[in-house]
Amino acid sequence: MTVQADPVQADPVQGLVDAIFLFGRSLKCAIKSGEGDPIAPALAGVLFVLSVHGPCRQNELASVLHVSESALSRQLSELVDAGLVERRSDPHDKRAFRVQVSVEGEEILRTTNERRSARLRRLLAGWSHEEVVAALSTIERLTDSLTVRPEPHHEQYLHH
Repeated sequence: MTVQADPVQADPVQGLVDAIFLFGRSLKCAIKSGEGDPIAPALAGVLFVLSVHGPCRQNELASVLHVSESALSRQLSELVDAGLVERRSDPHDKRAFRVQVSVEGEEILRTTNERRSARLRRLLAGWSHEEVVAALSTIERLTDSLTVRPEPHHEQYLHH
């Protein structure tokens, strides 16, 4: 009789890939737009990142979000039309625009975050404070490790 190895023990990195995928899907379902949420989750994500990043050009925001400019353009148009994001002329280049979260957008973002936090608190009701803090620490470390950073450009100088 052959004992099969635990797949996670055999390749814990593949186990982590699978767990991250499943976690992402579970989290999406857990905090998805619920009754009374003012905006769709994808728009809330753009609004959140723009709020954290601050006023910027659309191409900068697309880079931060790791999405195409055309996909972001559609989302920004919805947010601008709803009065949640403002487009303003770039003071350094009058041909370009900068986007920023409006006062109403900040309020919608606050409400959305409160609703999501309340949902997650209910789902984690059986967790201790220490378990929540440990999970947060692990997720932050994992996020930091998975964040793609540009490779430093090392110039080599030839000395003759």
